[in-house]
Amino acid sequence: MMLTTLGLMSGTSLDGVDVAMIETDGKRVKAFGPSGYRPYSDPERRLLLQALTEAVHLHAREARPGILQEAERVVTAAHAEAIASFKAQNHITSEDIDIVGFHGQTVLHRPADKLTVQIGDAAALARAIHIPVMHDFRAADVAAGGQGAPLVPVYHRALAQSLEREGPVVVLNIGGVSNITYIDGDTLIACDTGPGNALLDDFIYRTISQRFDCDGRLAAHGIVDESWIAQGLSLPFFALPPPKSLDRNDFAKLVLRDPSPANGAATLTAFTAAAIARIVPLLPRPPRSWIVAGGGARNLTMLRMLRERLSPASVEAADALGWSTDAIEAQAFGFLAARGLKGLPLSYPATTGVSMPMTGGLVARP
Repeated sequence: MMLTTLGLMSGTSLDGVDVAMIETDGKRVKAFGPSGYRPYSDPERRLLLQALTEAVHLHAREARPGILQEAERVVTAAHAEAIASFKAQNHITSEDIDIVGFHGQTVLHRPADKLTVQIGDAAALARAIHIPVMHDFRAADVAAGGQGAPLVPVYHRALAQSLEREGPVVVLNIGGVSNITYIDGDTLIACDTGPGNALLDDFIYRTISQRFDCDGRLAAHGIVDESWIAQGLSLPFFALPPPKSLDRNDFAKLVLRDPSPANGAATLTAFTAAAIARIVPLLPRPPRSWIVAGGGARNLTMLRMLRERLSPASVEAADALGWSTDAIEAQAFGFLAARGLKGLPLSYPATTGVSMPMTGGLVARP
């Protein structure tokens, strides 16, 4: 049975809330619906950055000490506002939506300790929007010994199945963290590859008080510190085979030798591209094509660096295929909500390292 789902995503870039509607049975996508976006304000983003800092000390998933309680309230309200605005703009009612997939805001991801924390009150959100809300997608996987991330590969596979091209194909999502889905016939492999936009965005915000490097213009004029990148790539994470996952701040302690805006932006952009290329030798076969989604797909300097480092494979933005670069993760959580309702697997041994295919998610009803 086809369901009309609304997916929500507030990623590790901390830019805002993406909303996307799809029609799906949890196995294939029948139709893409409209999408929307509700940015975080500067005070909200500062609060979330503070919550990330305080979350480092968490030892229990349900604990919300100090600023985390206020951050959870803000995240929940922002998602409710995003849905209200989306419904009004698209003349959609709550009755038109079967289920909402609510990821929440990740503030800590430490799978080695069987701990992943996404803030956001699903019960309060369900009451506010009058629609059932599926949430807590990662917990069952982590509790069973998996990495709990990435979860979007099953959606990437559904999208890639509609393409008529020779594999292997990799769908690359560059959000705060970068992750890949490797698809080659029946083979599905996924993992985080390293930093995405988080290091770069945080650096841009500290140095020139902007949210991000628009189109990669600043990085385009900088000089890349290749020796610094080589040093960064010597960290143990990059030699680990898939599956593997990261916390947004795992590389936050890396210090640039040249912190000037252009050179720093160039080096951090190149670091993301180099970390992505580093995964190629760890895959069964070199990919023939890469499809790039997430905020990084709009960074022209990032795309150029990826083409240089991933040659001779092709590299193209998801928009070029009619996919939504910006809404693909929100769509994915609508897709995962449908799968969760039907008890279908969200994760697999080759995507998160869990011992067997795992479903997940809990439903909060209005």
